[in-house]
Amino acid sequence: MSTPANAGRAPRSSRVRRTIAAVLLGTTVLTGPFLIANHSTAAAAESALTQNMPGSFADLATKVSPAVVNVSTTQQAKAERGNPRMPGFPPGSPFEEFFRQFQDQFGQNGSPGGGPDDESEGQPRGKVGSLGSGFIIDAAGYVVTNNHVIDGADEIKVTLQDGTELPATLVGRDAKTDIALLKVTSDKALPALDWGDSDAARVGDWVMAVGNPFGLGGTVTKGIISARGRDIHSGPYDDYLQLDAAINRGNSGGPTFTLDGRVIGINTAIYSPNGGSVGIGFAIPSNIAKQVVAQLKENGHVERGWLGVKIQEISPEIAESVGLSQSKGALVAEVTPDSPAAKAGVRQGDVILAYGGKPVNTLRDLTRRVADTKAGDTVDLTVVRKGKETSLTAHIAPLPAEQRMAAAEGTGPAADSAVETVKGLKLAPLDGAARSRLGLGEGVKGVIVTAVSPQAGDLPVRPGDVIVKVGDHNVTSPAEVTKSLHEAEKDGRKAVLLLVNRGGNESFVPLKLGKA
Repeated sequence: MSTPANAGRAPRSSRVRRTIAAVLLGTTVLTGPFLIANHSTAAAAESALTQNMPGSFADLATKVSPAVVNVSTTQQAKAERGNPRMPGFPPGSPFEEFFRQFQDQFGQNGSPGGGPDDESEGQPRGKVGSLGSGFIIDAAGYVVTNNHVIDGADEIKVTLQDGTELPATLVGRDAKTDIALLKVTSDKALPALDWGDSDAARVGDWVMAVGNPFGLGGTVTKGIISARGRDIHSGPYDDYLQLDAAINRGNSGGPTFTLDGRVIGINTAIYSPNGGSVGIGFAIPSNIAKQVVAQLKENGHVERGWLGVKIQEISPEIAESVGLSQSKGALVAEVTPDSPAAKAGVRQGDVILAYGGKPVNTLRDLTRRVADTKAGDTVDLTVVRKGKETSLTAHIAPLPAEQRMAAAEGTGPAADSAVETVKGLKLAPLDGAARSRLGLGEGVKGVIVTAVSPQAGDLPVRPGDVIVKVGDHNVTSPAEVTKSLHEAEKDGRKAVLLLVNRGGNESFVPLKLGKA
């Protein structure tokens, strides 16, 4: 009678787990007829590794899937030759390429590419549709999805797990966080999900995603949280959870769950160089989403607080220039006149280190906290000004309607006899001709950069920039720039901040000193 080769040995999966556990503990592992050194310790490690791993996600999927829905839309559309619509992502984003590849292969409306889909620009194309995902957050019929799933829709339809189709109305949407709230009416009870606490989520925690990838219908995938606080440059409040659970086109608007069945995020975007999931997906954290959804449900729109400053990151060079030991905080590049910040005494060049008693480490810390503050609330600010901390109090106002600032075109050199060259920068006075060329008003004062020497290395300014300040000193002539830079060098400073006006927008940039 023949005997299997593995007779009398533990199953291979068990041996593999013990091997992993022993390696992690630094113990010796020998296979075959040999024994595993320190077996009791290895067994303990195996138990520690597996105790938090679910044997199956089936119970969780059964529990939550009935409240996850498909969201479909239809709208009238015209062809846009050479500029297909890329839903959900700004032009130039890395996600745009994924949709372009999809449309090249399958056509604008998802049909196999070419043929009738390719009509001349401006010609009617009838109705086109899109498919996404969503989830019921209230038994009264409130459904959460992504704004880009329903953007521009004439009709919205929600399909439940059992195939029931319900017409949906738009309650409200928020483009800044890419969240939309829908409402459906049903003659039967609807299941609803609960929000989880995304702030408690840790990198490495298990998650499960449910959605409608490629219009296939309810699909479950699992993975872990790969990272927190991701900024994908899709909006001013980016603070995404990064997931490695498979997420594809059509998963947008679907929920990501913790192992206790609570919604910890809304699946929103992927990064994919090949058109499919490569394990890099992004979800809106639940603690951001539930505040937005609550406001949409109550008011139909989102009201955010407004401080009235333009801010920029603190690089190591900027930190050194303003006397900070760490690259933390938000540098105030501009203060809006008559804004809460202006009334509180915030000045251009201040570094905001704390807002409402909480530290400001990054720009997103400040933008999120200001946005979450109710209009009319009073907030304490801690700022660094000329190397010293100062406490200020601001009365937050509602965010006003945004205004776009037109970028100036044309940055040709200015001709003036008072040109000077310092630190590789060729400087000239800001005269009327230069103002007209750059589209700058009479209120802008400073010195224009007409050229940058290639031998000067990587400089933070370019031709056409207007230097408004050097450190704390306003400058109106090339000689004043030169003088201020030389004084900073004499004081032993390794870098100095320049306030630069570029195309009508002001920002601080650090200029390294010590080189001719």
